[in-house]
Amino acid sequence: MADGKSQPPDGTSGVTRRGLIKGLASAAAAASTGATALLVETRHELLAANSSSPMAVSVTVNGAVKTGSFEPRTTLAEALRDSWGLTGTKVGCDRGACGACTVLLDGLAVNSCLTLVHDADGRKVTTIEGLGSPEALAPIQKAFIEADALQCGFCTPGMVVSCAGLLAKNPRPTPHEVREAVAGNLCRCGTYTGVFDACEAAAKAGVKHG
Repeated sequence: MADGKSQPPDGTSGVTRRGLIKGLASAAAAASTGATALLVETRHELLAANSSSPMAVSVTVNGAVKTGSFEPRTTLAEALRDSWGLTGTKVGCDRGACGACTVLLDGLAVNSCLTLVHDADGRKVTTIEGLGSPEALAPIQKAFIEADALQCGFCTPGMVVSCAGLLAKNPRPTPHEVREAVAGNLCRCGTYTGVFDACEAAAKAGVKHG
């Protein structure tokens, strides 16, 4: 050949199967190394963001203004329980799957374990403590007792708050709407029938909640 390079007699490029596989493996390894480096860099950035300085927050909880200084990653559940002493809000799964931590945020039922406390800044939060007291139970709380709608009680605060949020917006819910309202609240003891009965009984009493 004019360029002095030898060519295979069959006119192919000279790339063998083994050579091709080695080349692809090398390329994949290089890409993997780059991706790993990117993931490590991203993780460092996230850790740096999570270690940001605490910032002030002010939330109206059960009618009283609560203030504090929290890291950006602090959840509303953590602030309620650890900083403001409102331990009626329970933390079960800590990933928004069980509903034990349900509170009302501006009247809307939310999982406080998934809500950052800074997202509640300047807003109104109602916890189980804000519905009633042992001396003066809210109608929905009384209904839960009368319907025997609790056993271990761990899920009960979230269940009660979810029902209270429903009744505040819809004083006459249908059985289907009651079930939808507590669809995100899990009870390992299986008290669902009692919960449905309690909410429906409170609705029939004609008392608005929230």
